[in-house]
Amino acid sequence: MKNAVWFSLLICLLSAPAWAGFSLLGDGSTLNFVSIKKGSVAEVHRFERLRGRVGDDGAIEIVIDLASVATNIPIRDERMRTLLFETGKFANATLRGRIDTAGLKRLTAGDRLDRTLKLTLDLHGRQAGIEARISIIALKCGLLVTSRAPVIVNAADFGLVEGIEKLREVAKLPSIATAVPVSFELLFSRDPAARAPALPGWRWSPRR
Repeated sequence: MKNAVWFSLLICLLSAPAWAGFSLLGDGSTLNFVSIKKGSVAEVHRFERLRGRVGDDGAIEIVIDLASVATNIPIRDERMRTLLFETGKFANATLRGRIDTAGLKRLTAGDRLDRTLKLTLDLHGRQAGIEARISIIALKCGLLVTSRAPVIVNAADFGLVEGIEKLREVAKLPSIATAVPVSFELLFSRDPAARAPALPGWRWSPRR
């Protein structure tokens, strides 16, 4: 997988900078979330498998493999997969939205663009709107997108409160917070007029 990522970057560096959107480099990206238990004990977790794209029309789609949740405790990972996310029925979470491409096209390497995006998160069979404050930093061959502030995801919006209660019971905890801060750092490679190879497992089918 890493070889494919670096090969894509090499192709991009050698190609003309034609505008054709951007593909997410999962190995160079991070998506973290914080759980709070017992009222004040905070722990940072992550998802290890991401894919996505920003299309040439500005359409955004980020897909999170929920089974890739990583908390550094294997039994907790398994409980999150089965009791919370129910990955047998809901394998992925998907984030969709749109960004004005005019601003992106004007960026040169080193430029920074701050935006607030209205996005839709599809998680656990439900959809809800979220707002993300992001910074976009132009690279020679792509974009680095980071969160300027945590995105707060409310479990109740996605029918996850019951799953959190199951986690609380099995772990014998007095409480687990149902509002979850999420932060991210996403690395995108420019799609040079379809000359870069597709990354393994990538399928792009934007909804219009």
